[in-house]
Amino acid sequence: MGYILSFDFGTGGVRAGVYDTNRRFMVAMAEAPYQTLYPRAGWAEQDPADWSAALRVAGRDALDRAAVRSVEAVCCGTTASTVAVCLRDGTPLRPALLWMDCRAEAEARETARLTHPVMQYCGGSDAVEWLVPKAMWLKRHQPDIWSRAEVICEALDYVNHDLTGKWVASRMNAACKWNYDSAKGQFCPEVYDALGIADLLNRLPQDVIPVGGRIAPMRAEMAADLGLTNLPMVAQGGIDAHIGMLGANIVAPGGMLFIGGTSVVQLTQLGGLADVSGFWGPYPNALTDGHWLVECGQVSAGSVMQWLAGTIFGLDGTGQGALIAEVAATPARAEGLLALDYWMGNRTPYRDGALRGAMLGLTLGHGRADIYASVVDAVALGSANVLACLNERKVPIGRVVLAGGIVKNAAWLQATVDALARPVHVAREDNLSLVGAAVAAASAVGLYGSVAEAARAFESPSHEILPDPARSEYFARTLPLYRQATEALMPVMHELSSRQTENKR
Repeated sequence: MGYILSFDFGTGGVRAGVYDTNRRFMVAMAEAPYQTLYPRAGWAEQDPADWSAALRVAGRDALDRAAVRSVEAVCCGTTASTVAVCLRDGTPLRPALLWMDCRAEAEARETARLTHPVMQYCGGSDAVEWLVPKAMWLKRHQPDIWSRAEVICEALDYVNHDLTGKWVASRMNAACKWNYDSAKGQFCPEVYDALGIADLLNRLPQDVIPVGGRIAPMRAEMAADLGLTNLPMVAQGGIDAHIGMLGANIVAPGGMLFIGGTSVVQLTQLGGLADVSGFWGPYPNALTDGHWLVECGQVSAGSVMQWLAGTIFGLDGTGQGALIAEVAATPARAEGLLALDYWMGNRTPYRDGALRGAMLGLTLGHGRADIYASVVDAVALGSANVLACLNERKVPIGRVVLAGGIVKNAAWLQATVDALARPVHVAREDNLSLVGAAVAAASAVGLYGSVAEAARAFESPSHEILPDPARSEYFARTLPLYRQATEALMPVMHELSSRQTENKR
């Protein structure tokens, strides 16, 4: 009997899972939290040292619960682009810029002027969340730190260095976030040069390894910290949500993985290059060879619901559960309201980090359940907008697999199914990133011939949820209003975003 240890570094903490490779089943799971700081409007940071500490706590706890002291392989998924700035030995020089940090809005807009062929793989410009705009911001605004930095990398690269002592990059992250040409397998230094960060290239990990590739055996010190008696192979992972595609067996073109949590990510693969303007990609060979990955999503989702219920309404866990149950039982209560879900900007299809949240139609007769329901509907409308835009671009979507924290929020879950107006499969595993990392690890040590074969073997079972026709009709009528309000308020949002930035300087 063999075992695999997988990690999912999310926004609020890390989960560790121990998988039995014979039964292809998780036998134990543990988690450890870490803190996010929000020093200014639109900024979000974490301490990389907290990732290292949490990795050891969660990893050892999971292994203890499984009564396992030897594993064949280890693999991680992390948020992206969460950008760490380090010395060569891994010492952080500043807090990491979390994936949702949108301070590099101006820099992201500058990337749209590039005409390099690699830009066709990202729709013509970079997102504010990506490593390249964040690196541009760092060089401009913190030149002293930039000059001292020996490594600028993803959270994944930092964690893999902690595990192995080697600086390597995931082909997935490089293709999706670094303007790396994954069709040719090479960096594009002329892109960095044109953006004023030619010296980024020598700070990035140079060894680019595909998902499921081997990195190196685990460091002895790390194995001891985790309580392992062997030095397992560390396999290359990738972006947490994207790795989840392997856990859901969404590898062949036409399927979609929908992960709802702090944010929403919708992912699909194409059989070839296509026009997906408004979305991110298509990225060649990012997940699997011969396929083109398309990334869609919403920056603010569960985070807005948590902010509203916890920070604004002041509800504890029990109170939030009661609020969700009330909204789930009366979903139509917000049908006279319209909210826009852009608290931290928009990922797709507007690709605009300067959009902000809004709520329309409020009267003195509305209460907190109505307001919460309107936010739930706003996030669901944002998801419906993504699929509608894909359909307009002739990207076929068949089977949709849904996972993440959304499955624990009955109001959000059903609103999403109703807004999509199609049956949705809900994965039994609430963390497909852990499953996907286990898939990559199993492939790396030769248990399967490819990550696609391993994905078929590890696929998480699911059950189907059907839409409510009446609510689907409501969302179909409301989506044009959602789009109209977005276009009308866009200049106002941009001005307010600019003022927020100026006031916090």
